[in-house]
Amino acid sequence: MYNVRREIQASLGSFTMEGRWFRYSSFVPRLYNWCQALGFEAGSIMPSRAFCSDESQGYPVILMAKHFAAFPFNHGRVGGIMAVDRHGPHAHHGKDLLIVHASHVGYNPETQHFGTYRRGQTEHSTCSSNCGKIHGTLDWYLTEYEFAKNNILIDMQGDQCHLTIDNKYLSNTRSNSLVLQLDKMLEQHPNGEMVPLSNQSTSRTFRASVEFYERMSQFFTKREGAIPIGSALLAEYFIFSSDLNERNDIDGSRQLEVNLIGVMPRIVTSPSPLLTAAQANTQAEFDRAHRSISQEPAYRGRNLLYITGLNIDISPEEGQLFPLTKFVPWAAYVQLKTGESYVVEQNDLFDQLNACSEKNNDQISMDDAIHSMEDAEEVMLHLS
Repeated sequence: MYNVRREIQASLGSFTMEGRWFRYSSFVPRLYNWCQALGFEAGSIMPSRAFCSDESQGYPVILMAKHFAAFPFNHGRVGGIMAVDRHGPHAHHGKDLLIVHASHVGYNPETQHFGTYRRGQTEHSTCSSNCGKIHGTLDWYLTEYEFAKNNILIDMQGDQCHLTIDNKYLSNTRSNSLVLQLDKMLEQHPNGEMVPLSNQSTSRTFRASVEFYERMSQFFTKREGAIPIGSALLAEYFIFSSDLNERNDIDGSRQLEVNLIGVMPRIVTSPSPLLTAAQANTQAEFDRAHRSISQEPAYRGRNLLYITGLNIDISPEEGQLFPLTKFVPWAAYVQLKTGESYVVEQNDLFDQLNACSEKNNDQISMDDAIHSMEDAEEVMLHLS
């Protein structure tokens, strides 16, 4: 029987980035042409974006307006969270419906690191976290993990291993903390008890299990003495306790944390935590939002495409106005007015988009559209 675990909220195993991205200037026209192939009517498509409110997401919005000839409806909340209570209003604004959702992460090509972005409008064009909501959510968890790495000591002694563990991780009364999976780490007596070899003022020392010793032998040489476990504290050896279910979340501001908590050990041990978190949020939000979309009465009997992925904001150089944003598709939900509906998984989704032309004959000129509005304003001023 399948064992249900909370990690099912976000699975990272199948998210592929290598060779699975589009420049936004290529992605949006391909998306438009896919909508056409699905039977959407030109001039009657109401796009909606579900992006973070970060200014780095402006360029994708402009491109959506250019290719779909309509400024997109807003389905997004800070952190790349879908506002699932806005489906009804969106449905009333067009004949055929499109929703593009994406979490986002910055990328600095100079350092080749994910998670930072140059803010051109700041005094010194400083680089800061991107997305800030994800960064703020991860901050406490990363701090907890860093403390654990430095306060769990490992001592490889011949054919056995000793672990000295801070008393913080041996209490049964802790909440909102990193919790060690001690049954995977320590030697247990036949009755299941884990008896310390020695007690110190702020810690206790235990003999590690044979399995843990064999795993740690990949990271440490024997007889180095007691040293911090560091990055050898792998994701499989801890979880995080949380009181998320006990907190009021009237405005949905905790949804990002709810999405990430199940895979938080994977995130904090990742070489690029902000990237891993953005991937996890993308997956969790599609799983959550596509269910609400498929059950929304206002969308029934309508052509609808909901696509989600990851926006990678390549930090702009000095003098560059917009970032070079790339889109990594994850999954899509297609619902047709005939009643047919289905989910398209990542590999098939990429192939279907890639098969579409990146030339859109229906795209509008934003300059011409703006100039025509300015001309109309001038006429109105003269009439008044």
